[in-house]
Amino acid sequence: MGGLRLLAVALTCSCWWPQGGQGKTLRGSFSSAAARDAQGQSIGHFEFHGDHALLCVRINNVAVAVGKEAKLYLFQAQEWLKLLESSPGYSCSERLARAQLTVTVTQTEHNLTVSQLPAPQTWRVLYADKFTCRDDSESPQGEEIPFEMVLLNPDAEGNPLDHFSARESGLHEFFFLLVLVYFVTACIYAQSLWQAMKKGGPMHTILKVLTTALLLQAASALANYIHFSRYSRDGLGVPLIGSLAEVFDIASQIQMLYLLLSLCMGWTIVRMKKSQSRPLQWDSTPASTGIAVFIVITQSILLLWEQFEDTSHHSAHSHRSLAGLLLIVLRICLALSLGCGLYQVITVERSALKREFYITFAKGCILWFLCQPALACIAVAFNDYQRDKVITVGVILCQAVAMVILYRLFLSHSLYWEVSSLSSVTLPLTISSAHRGRPHF
Repeated sequence: MGGLRLLAVALTCSCWWPQGGQGKTLRGSFSSAAARDAQGQSIGHFEFHGDHALLCVRINNVAVAVGKEAKLYLFQAQEWLKLLESSPGYSCSERLARAQLTVTVTQTEHNLTVSQLPAPQTWRVLYADKFTCRDDSESPQGEEIPFEMVLLNPDAEGNPLDHFSARESGLHEFFFLLVLVYFVTACIYAQSLWQAMKKGGPMHTILKVLTTALLLQAASALANYIHFSRYSRDGLGVPLIGSLAEVFDIASQIQMLYLLLSLCMGWTIVRMKKSQSRPLQWDSTPASTGIAVFIVITQSILLLWEQFEDTSHHSAHSHRSLAGLLLIVLRICLALSLGCGLYQVITVERSALKREFYITFAKGCILWFLCQPALACIAVAFNDYQRDKVITVGVILCQAVAMVILYRLFLSHSLYWEVSSLSSVTLPLTISSAHRGRPHF
């Protein structure tokens, strides 16, 4: 299992690492060649909202900018998409002329106010100069123009000081509260959980894996908070820490996927072949391990594929590409398979206590697997700039609730301990008589 986890982390590191360089303080160079090749050099995009949003651009070589007749063009995202769809109908100059806002770069610093927005809107910034729309084959001459561009939204007091776009607003505060909850919870329960894990016993493996997944989620929340805290000050954040947050989150997903599959395989594949007198432990038969490894590797490959398809989207929970849709389908299939298997067990089970155990376990597993597909469907009802936040916040909270359900289930003296002592056939882990009197937290 350790080798599997290392493989998963390696795959996710390569998957998420390139994503960290995006920010709302943009640095680069205005290039006449790039602008001519694409009929306008794409600089970036930003979701402005409210009154007095601000675009600030600074350049060093004013003389070159004036000589090239350098300009910045701002398009509303919807209008820009319409222009792209009807591109044969417009010439280069006609397309640029349809920009909603234009800035002629003739000074060291320019400040452009984007105001009176009835709702948050995405704006795309393009650079063009006198060489962009020329028909001759001569290559554009002159050096590139280094720039720094800062994109700001109004804060609570109406001052343009907020680096967060409408798509990201509120995430900084959410991760602060999440880290605070993790810290308070650790202060209350860490010692009791550590004592339970030190005692070993049949539950040791499942508690170790479940706790590792929880620690990875807490590390992801902390890394996100650090990144957004820096981001709120400079619009760049700490790209490396932002990427590590994604790696921690995906590693946690891998841990939980392997845990749930290992437990479920013990019910659905080999439970009838176990001896009545032999207590079941963590199931590690070739069949169940092979299936679990195959599904985990499949998910990792899909995550890697998704990032190659959609490198502009920085989120571990919002899937917009074909690979992302396949990930959602995989989760739905896992939830349905688990639900069908448990339904068959529950329908033939006569013990009310054991039925309660199965139903509670099913709730935790199905919540973990289905929260993301369900939230992706719910998010369609929201505006585009709200969808990522709805999915991200919702998935984190739902998976935290699923972890609480599983912790309560496997540490409950009245439920798991009693059920596991009643039968050694239908449970993946069991408690021997020497452990029944042990305390729980």
